[in-house]
Amino acid sequence: MSPDFHLGPVLPEFILAVGALALLMVGALRGERSTWLVTELAIVVLGVAFLIDVGTPTHGVLMFDGAFLDDAFGRFMKGLALLGSIVTLVMSIGFMRQQGIDRFEYPVLIILSTLGMMLLISAHSLISLYLGFELMSLALYVLAAFDRDNVRASEAGLKYFVLGALSSGMLLYGASLIYGFAGTVLFDGIATALQGHAQIGVVFGLVFLSAGLAFKMSTVPFHMWTPDVYEGAPTPVTAFFATAPKMAAVAITVRIIITAFPGIIAEWQQIIIFISIASMALGSFSAIGQTNFKRLMAYSAIGHMGFALVGLAAGTEAGVHGVLIYMSIYLVMTLGTFAAILMMRRGGLNVEMTADLAGLGQTHPAMAFFLAMLMFSLAGIPPLAGFFAKFYVFQAAIQANLYGLAVLGVLSSVVAAYYYLRIVKMMYFDAPLGTFDRPNRGVSFVLGAASLATLLFWLDPGPLVVGAAAAARSLF
Repeated sequence: MSPDFHLGPVLPEFILAVGALALLMVGALRGERSTWLVTELAIVVLGVAFLIDVGTPTHGVLMFDGAFLDDAFGRFMKGLALLGSIVTLVMSIGFMRQQGIDRFEYPVLIILSTLGMMLLISAHSLISLYLGFELMSLALYVLAAFDRDNVRASEAGLKYFVLGALSSGMLLYGASLIYGFAGTVLFDGIATALQGHAQIGVVFGLVFLSAGLAFKMSTVPFHMWTPDVYEGAPTPVTAFFATAPKMAAVAITVRIIITAFPGIIAEWQQIIIFISIASMALGSFSAIGQTNFKRLMAYSAIGHMGFALVGLAAGTEAGVHGVLIYMSIYLVMTLGTFAAILMMRRGGLNVEMTADLAGLGQTHPAMAFFLAMLMFSLAGIPPLAGFFAKFYVFQAAIQANLYGLAVLGVLSSVVAAYYYLRIVKMMYFDAPLGTFDRPNRGVSFVLGAASLATLLFWLDPGPLVVGAAAAARSLF
């Protein structure tokens, strides 16, 4: 790895930083008239950063005194985060205008949060980890309460901010303990200093560090903000929370665990296994009684993060490979599902209850078919993409002799299938409650594309599998 500075490895981040500042000036000078222009330009800025991220080769470059690492793993996860941000903005356009909250600050906040995610994904030291973590989080706090005249949105933003501040404090305390015992903030330096021996202070530091990261991943026992924030925030913001930040949180968790603590697998494996099992169980059982679609998706996200961590618990290259595939497929399924939620609009008002989907197969057959495919995929039913996502992480766990974890994961999948299939039953077997308003074209396209991607994934899984394998290999 070369310590020399080149603009190329940080060009996507540079474009986002300059783009956010430029768009902020455009919005400030032109006022609210610039909202449409700023949103379109924000999509262009994110799109250019995405194309550069996935289109240029990387050779594992360390920059800024080892604080920033550009490698295949980071490029892969940053591509997913950028994709989630782009699709979120596309889905936001019609909704924000209909709700009367289409302001130019919204796309700027999306870009700034995405910039924080990219810095977080490429972090190679505890300091750069925290800086990326906070840049991402501060914008998310504002986005949660963006509909400031809505009491639920304001409550969601305040709750997210208070609990987020607590998680940041826990992460900082854990980082300070690790630094105190290792004598360095660089991930590879920590691995060298520990030499496979975990002192009690390092274990405590790892627990607190994991707590801070678990908050952003929405995993048990730091999931308590998720249902309320998902329900209270504007739906496009909820879609953003459920996708892009999850990519960054999982990416940095995998990176720091594999890179900084490779010699103490027995210690961190216990933490990851506990978080994984608890998240799968709570996500599967708690969603059963939910009637609000957004709250149901909140518990679904908790469960899916637990499934993804099954791969990390293996601590192997195959495990990380499984995590990358899982997060890629989860991103597509979740974006498609939230596109369907955005299409649930009747009489000019948004409806969010699962009961409102009754009879959708008769009133909107195309929407019902696409949403049914996504529900089947989220449940992990073959041959849809969600099945392959779980197959790879469970296979990695079995290869690492974590048979109990794999069995519990399969059982949790069976329980979770109930509430996904219940939605399909409502759409095709219940009496219709009425028709939905004509949907926005962008949202309809996202739903159709996501559904077809999960439906036809088995025809050519090669590009994703090969790309994820190369990304996982760069960590080891």
